[in-house]
Amino acid sequence: MQHFSQLVFTLAQSTKTNEKLDALSRYFATADEKDKPWVLALFSGRRPKRIVNSTLMKQWCMEVSGLPEWLFSECYHTVGDLGETIALLLPPPNTTTAPKPLHYWLDRFLQLEKASEAEKSAFIRNAWDQLQHTERFVFNKLITGGFRIGVSQSMIVNALARTYNIAPAIISHMISGNWDPQQTTLSELLNEEARNTDDSRPYPFFLAYALESPRGELGEPDEWQAEWKWDGIRGQLIRRNGQLFIWSRGEELITEKFPELTALLSFLPDGVAIDGEILTYDQENDRPLPFQALQTRIGRKNVTRKQLQEAPVAFLSYDLLEYEGEDIRALPLQDRRALLEKLVAAVHQPALKISPVVAYSDWPQLAALREQSRNNGSEGLMLKRRSSAYLVGRKRGDWWKWKIDPFTVDAVMIYAQKGHGRRSNLYTDYTFAVWNGDQLVPFAKAYSGLTDKEIAEVDNWVKRNSIEKFGPVRTVKPELVFEIAFEGIAASNRHKSGIALRFPRIHRWRKDKPVEEINTLDDLRQLLRV
Repeated sequence: MQHFSQLVFTLAQSTKTNEKLDALSRYFATADEKDKPWVLALFSGRRPKRIVNSTLMKQWCMEVSGLPEWLFSECYHTVGDLGETIALLLPPPNTTTAPKPLHYWLDRFLQLEKASEAEKSAFIRNAWDQLQHTERFVFNKLITGGFRIGVSQSMIVNALARTYNIAPAIISHMISGNWDPQQTTLSELLNEEARNTDDSRPYPFFLAYALESPRGELGEPDEWQAEWKWDGIRGQLIRRNGQLFIWSRGEELITEKFPELTALLSFLPDGVAIDGEILTYDQENDRPLPFQALQTRIGRKNVTRKQLQEAPVAFLSYDLLEYEGEDIRALPLQDRRALLEKLVAAVHQPALKISPVVAYSDWPQLAALREQSRNNGSEGLMLKRRSSAYLVGRKRGDWWKWKIDPFTVDAVMIYAQKGHGRRSNLYTDYTFAVWNGDQLVPFAKAYSGLTDKEIAEVDNWVKRNSIEKFGPVRTVKPELVFEIAFEGIAASNRHKSGIALRFPRIHRWRKDKPVEEINTLDDLRQLLRV
């Protein structure tokens, strides 16, 4: 745990990519062999489930430290992170037991999932008494399910490639799939023969860069294939050795969540892997439904008959990565597309669609088509070079997403809350309101879009202009106006405003606009008809 904690703090404090790569590479070269797959799992989103809630952690910390609740709460509001607050408030450890490796603690977490509250309390108190401050912080984050760190999948891949002298693209494929850090060593993961026994293993996704305009930048229009950009769950549909697997882009195996797609097992041939988008789909009118319909299916273990009827799912295929058991990612897109069209036509099932190619002759014509994206429920266009291979990760040059401009409204900040991590001492999470008659109605929260300088300026203003305090939240004078951008809007019974926004963020600070001139709730309702 000490070795891992040192790595975490090195990564958290560094802003330079090479420094982070060096730290990761040194760790993988020197760490306990049983710790390595756990670290890979933690950094790639395979965190253990939360085994104790924050209320109990707070209660046990107060009992160990002897602090009253009001003082603990004040400390928490100042620090802004529960795991760090507890690590700071606990008395020094008083045991001299030998340090235990990371895998010991994570194995114990899994054993305690169904333990009693008394057993969990005894384990956690004993752990606090053994661990030093930095180790306690990491321990607290892990056991509450709040462990997150600014390390991308590509950085992990590059660090492993540097350590083990294997090409990054090959590493990406080796570490994907359904593996268990308790049962697998890193050496086994990086052994191609051993990994080939996993029929479920997906391929690393190829991701696109955002494009401002194709004219004058991408060359001749006939070199590119255009498709609509849809808003669903990016996934891979795989059939190997008589089994069907569905993976999300976040490498979550979601096969059982979509029975409409599992039925494709009887129709797909063996040895295929298809990249595409899981969408709720209107079969009668042959078009995807809004993302809000898909949200009714996300996160549900059991799908009701009503949900299957109201939000039926289809897989809109984009690309073919494996055909007849062969990895075909190196083929040009135009060849992979021809095989994909042949496959989808042969399967001939409503649950398997193919992304239609958008016909155009020049860039101005395509730009005009892009402006019609919202009419068919899409977010814009995808541009893919016809000669491109299917690469790994986000690569500049061959795949571009040309999205339509977001919706924007002007709103006033009415609440502010401190952030997390390096922003735990700054007010960075804001709630915004618009006018409804002469009342301000909250409608969205946002925490991204400002520069560090602007964040510091807003933080200073919040501290000087707070009106009320509700735990970590401050009510502020309704004076600061911001332009809020968002991708979509839907009616919602769960929100006071009656609406819900998709991906709200701060577009700019409107220092030029008084609060009297911000948008109204009626303005937002008008967008529901767009």
